[in-house]
Amino acid sequence: MSNHPELDEYFFARELRPAQMDYLWAGGWRHFGEFFFRYSVTCKFTGVFHVTPLRIDLARFTLTTSQKRVLKKNEDLTVEIRDAFIDETKEALFDRHKSRFTENIPRSIFDFIAAEPAATPCETKEVCLLQNQRLIGVSFLDVGAVATSSIYSIFEPTETKRSLGIYLILLSIAYSLQHGKQYYYPGYAYEEPSVYDYKKRFQGLEKYDWQEWRPMLAE
Repeated sequence: MSNHPELDEYFFARELRPAQMDYLWAGGWRHFGEFFFRYSVTCKFTGVFHVTPLRIDLARFTLTTSQKRVLKKNEDLTVEIRDAFIDETKEALFDRHKSRFTENIPRSIFDFIAAEPAATPCETKEVCLLQNQRLIGVSFLDVGAVATSSIYSIFEPTETKRSLGIYLILLSIAYSLQHGKQYYYPGYAYEEPSVYDYKKRFQGLEKYDWQEWRPMLAE
């Protein structure tokens, strides 16, 4: 299926500079808390999947008709972007969110987010969605020198009609553009069809073949 090199690497880092984060993202690295990793192949119950790191060249990004509908659909929500922190409300939302998974079910939000995430391992914001002051979605967004990168997103599973995963990406893109960034990294997807295919639906998309970044047509 793939001629890409097989990678499975990791390291730990508590604090990195913005330019260092940019360098790592450009090499296909991601992190959960202090744990940094990159891997090109993963095995699931349904077979072998080939990992494809994605990023959006923000200079080439434009909204699609369906994404405009997502923005319109969520106009009633309040958006707050602030320094990231974890509290009981987010932990409870995470526990409801993880009910969506049928395999590799995560145990805790701290599997993905540091206990003090605002500066571990770099500046991290949270993009929060509030419905009548009730938190229904949050995405944790790293901030580098020339790029941003989403770590993890959680949202209320009863609100699937809102397409909150897409909406949180659009808000993260808007924040990145407002702050003059060049790239936004939405995370990994797979060459094969998967639940992460929604990340492939953005204009200006690029994929990493573990050697170089190449333009990719949005699906």
